[in-house]
Amino acid sequence: MPKIADIEGTPNKNALKFILKEPLTWGIARSYDNAEAAQDDPLAAALFDIDHVTNVFYIDQWITVTQDGEANWQDLAREIADPIRAAPAASAQSAETVAAASNVLADLSPEDQLRLEKINVLLDEEVRPYLQHDGGDLHILGLEGNILHIHYQGACGTCPSSISGTLRGIENMLKTIEPDIQVIAS
Repeated sequence: MPKIADIEGTPNKNALKFILKEPLTWGIARSYDNAEAAQDDPLAAALFDIDHVTNVFYIDQWITVTQDGEANWQDLAREIADPIRAAPAASAQSAETVAAASNVLADLSPEDQLRLEKINVLLDEEVRPYLQHDGGDLHILGLEGNILHIHYQGACGTCPSSISGTLRGIENMLKTIEPDIQVIAS
């Protein structure tokens, strides 16, 4: 159940952007212009059940709702918040990948588990907040010697820069604590 972190105005005075603390999808955009188009999407259908809602668009950690211009945003935003909070988060989409990674990581030696803890602290402090701001994230799939395998999620999973520039930036940052590390995205 995603919690709303912030609500932002948009250049369109009839649209509000709800920023969430956890993603609704992993890089899959959902856009609906009417209730009929949204009937197979429980979140969007619930939003269209609210008077004045005319459009719903969401991906990863944000959702934009457009109204017809006839409602007071303060009142309407409160109504819109309930279905958003009741929606399931996207974590199940990556559960299989993360579960497989957890099994692999549990088999690490105590020394490698300690190395991985230090790597995760750095990622949590310096990398993940930026990826999450852009609607993405990463999970560690494994550590084999000096090779760290990661899996990008959300918007990062389909972004060309995540495989080139971002990946190299992560590797260079990790080299400050693991000089011989090599990072590979799967």
